[in-house]
Amino acid sequence: SGKTVIAAVASYMAAGAGFQTTYMAPTEILALQHFESFSRLMGTPFFKIGLLTSSGARVYPSKAFASSHAPIPKSQLLRWVASGEIKILIGTHALLNGKIIFKNLAFIVVDEQHRFGITQRMRLARAKSREHAFVPHFLSMTATPIPRTLALTVFGDLDLSVLDELPPGRSPIITEVLIKPRERLPGSDRTGSWDHIRRELEAGRQAFMICPRIDPGEDERKSVKKEYEHISREIFPEFKAAMLHGKQTAREKEKTLDDFRAGKINILVATSVIEVGIDVPNATIMIVEGAESFGLAQLHQLRGRIGRGEHQSYFYAISESSNATTAKRLRALRDAKNGFELAEYDLQLRGPGELTGKNQWGLSDIGMEALKNIKMVEAARAEARALLERDRTLVDHLPLKSAVEQLSQSVYHFE
Repeated sequence: SGKTVIAAVASYMAAGAGFQTTYMAPTEILALQHFESFSRLMGTPFFKIGLLTSSGARVYPSKAFASSHAPIPKSQLLRWVASGEIKILIGTHALLNGKIIFKNLAFIVVDEQHRFGITQRMRLARAKSREHAFVPHFLSMTATPIPRTLALTVFGDLDLSVLDELPPGRSPIITEVLIKPRERLPGSDRTGSWDHIRRELEAGRQAFMICPRIDPGEDERKSVKKEYEHISREIFPEFKAAMLHGKQTAREKEKTLDDFRAGKINILVATSVIEVGIDVPNATIMIVEGAESFGLAQLHQLRGRIGRGEHQSYFYAISESSNATTAKRLRALRDAKNGFELAEYDLQLRGPGELTGKNQWGLSDIGMEALKNIKMVEAARAEARALLERDRTLVDHLPLKSAVEQLSQSVYHFE
């Protein structure tokens, strides 16, 4: 949808004005991809771009190779950040270690903001700067579809922008749903999906297979390790397959992703670890086994890993459950025109309390039901903003101030 480009342009403008940006992503895979994307988008910039994760630090451009990045000691990276030599610092939770001092931080980006707790986002927003005491500009981004009413309520203090158009040259992804055992994929039997994958691979494309677990278990849910053995030995022995999951080291995952991007791997069998941050335009088909194990928003995110290039892409959601509610949810995934329509459907189908976890947001059952009324939510948001403009500290509204303080203490925020 273009989120990264927007963040990159804003970061470049901040750097051009002499200020620094920090960009926090929830996983090392995503942080590394953003680091590489920024490096590619900006060519050889007049400033340095840094990467900080628990695994190490990197800088672009490097002294040895102006067109590539290189690993450096974390201590060196921190010195360059403090001196202002590094203008854009990208990283994971490692950015919250309390040891980072910026020269003049002016712009903060949090990607996939729902993956971070509110306390973590506030810690990043209070990052130390040596020269300026002003509050940095803050951009929070997510590709996870949530209902507009919920967005206005939970993020009511932020200006909300929606990117709801496909980038030029991309076609909508064709989605098919298989509810076992009553429905089948196109073709006479289960081999129809394999035939489709083979046609895509023979055309030079690549494929994802997603499983809900890493190791085989007692239930019938598919596992990455078992499916990898099955397809690499029995179904597609003529193609190169590989595994990607959370038990692998950061180095192993990086190597696998690099090989997949380079076309050295034809089929990637993975868990939902690829849900965010994987950009392989040549991947055109994805099969999700055990789709009933994933939420609608998660399936929508997984589907977003394909359809990123010029070729038509295909998404198959396969469920082992014939439960009527499961079937209804998966068909909504197939029929929804966009992620926001899907999110509104999920809100109606599951109820707002189940969708968001009412304890996380601190809203009563009545309050959660009220989220279905967009006009009321917008009116309440406007009234709250107007009140804070008149009385920012709520000194003239002490009962309201007390209620807000009690609510903030009782709400549990997932970290």
